[in-house]
Amino acid sequence: MLSYEVDPEVLEALLPHGTELDLWRGKTFVSMVGFRFLKTRVHGIPIPFHRDFDEVNLRFYVKHDHPEGVRRGVVFVKEIVPRAAIAWVARCVYNESYVALPMRHRVAPPEVVYEWHHRGEWARMAVRLEGEPQLPHEDSEEAFITEHYWGYAAQRDGSAMEYRVDHPRWNVWGVSECELSGDLEPLYGAELSRFLAGRPSSAFVADGSAIVVREGRKV
Repeated sequence: MLSYEVDPEVLEALLPHGTELDLWRGKTFVSMVGFRFLKTRVHGIPIPFHRDFDEVNLRFYVKHDHPEGVRRGVVFVKEIVPRAAIAWVARCVYNESYVALPMRHRVAPPEVVYEWHHRGEWARMAVRLEGEPQLPHEDSEEAFITEHYWGYAAQRDGSAMEYRVDHPRWNVWGVSECELSGDLEPLYGAELSRFLAGRPSSAFVADGSAIVVREGRKV
């Protein structure tokens, strides 16, 4: 997870209905996140050849004032997966901005690398682990980045889709080196790419866990 401080004005046009930017100590972030889906099921059914795959996404952080209390969630700017069928299902079910590209990864601690091929070249995000994993302090930037348990996606009719993502708190490793390279502008636009070219505010690896993505409903 590589997170970058951005100007809030860059993200305001991307806010789904009923949400506002969620800030940490007055700062607005986007995060590049690379991970592996493993043993995936859709409504409890395993889909052959679509159970284990990579994803790299760019996301930012929002909150929604719900009658049951404030819900803190994420909005995805772009999500990259290696199979067209996965991208198609996500676009149809949640109207998420998925794209299918060739991908590869290398998870061989202390090195963790995710790469994707676009317009004739490989882009990559990579880190080198440092230290031992531990739960982040509840007031830390790492906790802010990992502990948003709702997803929000703008819909074609102007509404928003809301869905819950259930998982326990994750342990995180610090990193001694990190890299985000490649031509990012065609996927993320000129404004966001400008911030992604800078130094990340935080960089770490989370251990992950089993998760459940709940059925979505309109806001």
